[in-house]
Amino acid sequence: MEIITEALKFPSDCNIILGQSHFIKTVEDLYEALVTSVPEIKFGLAFCESSGPCLVRKEGTDNELIEIAVENMFRLGAGHSFLIILRNAFPINIMQAVKDCREVVNIFCATANPVEVILAQTEQGRGILGVIDGFSPKGIELDTDITHRKKFLLDIGYKR
Repeated sequence: MEIITEALKFPSDCNIILGQSHFIKTVEDLYEALVTSVPEIKFGLAFCESSGPCLVRKEGTDNELIEIAVENMFRLGAGHSFLIILRNAFPINIMQAVKDCREVVNIFCATANPVEVILAQTEQGRGILGVIDGFSPKGIELDTDITHRKKFLLDIGYKR
């Protein structure tokens, strides 16, 4: 077995959700979950099928984001994994709907940070072991940082 890492590549104005599921119907069900959660949502979805033709399946509402999701998932090559790339929406807006999808068995991350995916490679294929989401802490939050955090949440509409 070989351990490798692959960096996800996505636009800086996007958020992503990387997860694992167990059935080809994931593509249709995640599509429905997203479009019914946020009106006019812009997203791309790619899913690595792990049996039969073993294709990267795709869906979404934005062709650019669909292609970016497909490129990332083809490079990862981990069976039964999926990637959602969001623009003008946040994972918090759709996370419960994604988790409620019957095929979803695991969420590795939901973030706008740089992501490195840790993969195991065997003769059979690849699997996701985990992710590196963003960077290590550089310090401990001070009162001024708390004020800044609360203002940011106000500015983006998540606090009153």
